[in-house]
Amino acid sequence: MIFISLGRFRKKPTSEMINQATKMLDDMRNNGIQLLGFYWTLGRYDTVLIFNAPSEKDAMKIAIDAAELVATETMLAFPREETTKLL
Repeated sequence: MIFISLGRFRKKPTSEMINQATKMLDDMRNNGIQLLGFYWTLGRYDTVLIFNAPSEKDAMKIAIDAAELVATETMLAFPREETTKLL
């Protein structure tokens, strides 16, 4: 399952926050989450995290773990090729 998580920093980023986020990403990888992309962005959201997780529960755990660093909005994403077959 592919998820897209949009994040807004809860406070100004610091070196300590970056280290926490790096550890969180390492923990994700160690727990079977495949990181597909991670970006800092301009505009309404500060970060975009794209990842592959086995279930919605795994995605929820990521959002809970990140809650002190960023406020997130996470969406389940479906490949275009799969969804156009439903038409």
